[in-house]
Amino acid sequence: MKKLTFMAMIAVSALSFQACNNAAKDSKETADSVNAVKDTTTNGSTGIAVDDMDSKFATEIANAGMAEVAAGKLASEKAVSADVKEFGSMMVMDHTKANEELMAIAKTKNITLPTAPDEEHQKMAADLAAKSGKDFDKAYVDAMVDGHKKVASKLEDGSKNCKDADLKAFAAKTLPVVQAHLAKIEAIQKAMK
Repeated sequence: MKKLTFMAMIAVSALSFQACNNAAKDSKETADSVNAVKDTTTNGSTGIAVDDMDSKFATEIANAGMAEVAAGKLASEKAVSADVKEFGSMMVMDHTKANEELMAIAKTKNITLPTAPDEEHQKMAADLAAKSGKDFDKAYVDAMVDGHKKVASKLEDGSKNCKDADLKAFAAKTLPVVQAHLAKIEAIQKAMK
């Protein structure tokens, strides 16, 4: 009986230790994990209809788009500069539209998209929310310049390298919009210095 109890305690300890090492995944990581195990041999009705790189592209763009909307809402409420407020409102409108288009494509391809921005973008939003006045405006503008450079690069890559025609077309259509956003926010940043 003592051996059985001892073995049970070891098993419980091992499981507890394993559970502690499994950090909670954020929404993007969860979506990538779900997509990775979907069957790619079907047409999308039961499995995923795109390859792994295309599904990762979709989750990255969805993640960034949701972050842009969240940060844009903050800017439209908290910004001091009229230009920054206007830019924030434009982010909400344009990225909501792009997010909806991407969701429609993802639905037809059986791609699971994140339901909330990842931890990195949530931290950025929390940091922005803690700021006010000109400090907020500067931090938001800097974050938008950095974010739009990254998204433009991903969209450019997607427009050339996505194997799925719909995702490739989405990337090609969305890239000029993001490049226009980048040009506008860089002009705002330059005017602030």
